[in-house]
Amino acid sequence: MFRSRGIALVGTLGLAGALVAVIPAVAGESTAGKPAGGLQWAACPKDVVVPPEVQARLQCAKVPVPLDYDDPDGTRIELMVSRVASTKPEKRRGVLMFNPGGPGGTGLDQPGFLIGKGLPASVMDAYDLIGMDTRGVGHSSKVSCGFTADDAYWANIPPYAADDAAVTRQAGIASDVAERCAKNDTDGRLRQLSTANMARDLDRIRAALGEKKASFYGASYGSALGAAYVSMFPETTDRIVLDSNVGDTHLDRDGLRRYALGMEQTFPDFARWAAARHDAYGLGRTPQQVRRTYLTIAERLDKTPSSDGITGAIFRQITFGSLYNEIQYANLARIWQSLLNPGKTPAAPATAAAAPNPVDNALTVFLAVSCNDVEWPEAVDTYRQDVAEDRKRYPLFGAASANITPCAFWKYEPSEPPVAVSDKGPRNVLILQNRHDPVTPLAGGKLLREKFGQRARLVTANGSGHGVYVLGGNACALNITTSYLVDGTMPSRDRTCRD
Repeated sequence: MFRSRGIALVGTLGLAGALVAVIPAVAGESTAGKPAGGLQWAACPKDVVVPPEVQARLQCAKVPVPLDYDDPDGTRIELMVSRVASTKPEKRRGVLMFNPGGPGGTGLDQPGFLIGKGLPASVMDAYDLIGMDTRGVGHSSKVSCGFTADDAYWANIPPYAADDAAVTRQAGIASDVAERCAKNDTDGRLRQLSTANMARDLDRIRAALGEKKASFYGASYGSALGAAYVSMFPETTDRIVLDSNVGDTHLDRDGLRRYALGMEQTFPDFARWAAARHDAYGLGRTPQQVRRTYLTIAERLDKTPSSDGITGAIFRQITFGSLYNEIQYANLARIWQSLLNPGKTPAAPATAAAAPNPVDNALTVFLAVSCNDVEWPEAVDTYRQDVAEDRKRYPLFGAASANITPCAFWKYEPSEPPVAVSDKGPRNVLILQNRHDPVTPLAGGKLLREKFGQRARLVTANGSGHGVYVLGGNACALNITTSYLVDGTMPSRDRTCRD
């Protein structure tokens, strides 16, 4: 569930540098280059990549926060935030903070990314757009479990367990991962990575920006962070948009197992697409035939991996991640084609032993936050039973999302209970949800809507994929969300957007 732009950490998913050269004010930009709440804005690190039209306006700054909020005068860490400032002071309402998901997703590029995807100008006028690397991520006191590219555990979703023995094997890997994370945590920072602390960080960032209130847009895991933020700080949060929803303020075992439900509900959209293009890809003339092709390839690879090392588990992960957006369907179809004709599959390039893993930081934060937020079952038998149940209930992916994770062996107990969703406070939560979403199915949006009660409204887009606002292409949902952010117009009731 990594980032709203469709990266699922399904096998692919810099060091903090000094800020340099304060950006000069851009013509007509009333706040560029000026301190906000005492912050010093400067050029962002070079690895923060945004569209060229945004580059000159993007600035970064550092915000100090306590490592441990129970010891506010103790060790401090720095969070890096980014800003694209409004150029229309007469229309500016305040700040709109973003979180793209994860946990563990870098967000410094998020303002530029969404602008590049078509964020309406009215939203850009109404807000300074604020991205950030949350604690432990990238340029914000980065953490690491020391993963390398050749590690067996390489994804935020455990591998599909084709049989009971596979759960046992994965338990050994998961235990080793938890042990490695503990050994690499020499400064004790991993235990301070939690959704509650990240929500506290958001309120510190709001204060550092000199704002009495802040608005927030969070997608995927960002919906959980946003739900925690608006529950913990109802009086200093303004307009909140939660997109593609986990269903609570944290990812727990139930939330992870819902990935399988999401794939079952979303896969038919790809199957219809592929069936309509059978003459081109040869995957099946009907959606039912495409589904059988998926199961045939997966089961064959369970027994005999492809010449370039693709196993049934990897094939299932690739397919799952490719359901995030229809733009990925054609590439997925080509992968299926190559696996149906194994003699034509190109060999994968060799990987250097113990090579640095670009996923290390993201996966470390994902594990730390997920494991620290809530208690996870510890008994391996629990996972064996759940895998067997979900393998039958959700044949496409159930034996993956129910499989055991390092959270079963995590060395730290949660330092506090998970944040409870609060139905007390202003009605300022707009929940967006696609009808078909592989990782955060509609059930998550409905759960969160129920927990917020009258504080929230749910907008269900009749779409497929991960991400509704700007990314989803649904005009009705785009218009409702933009009207809420700009004018404060909250729907009087839950809405279904069919276009």
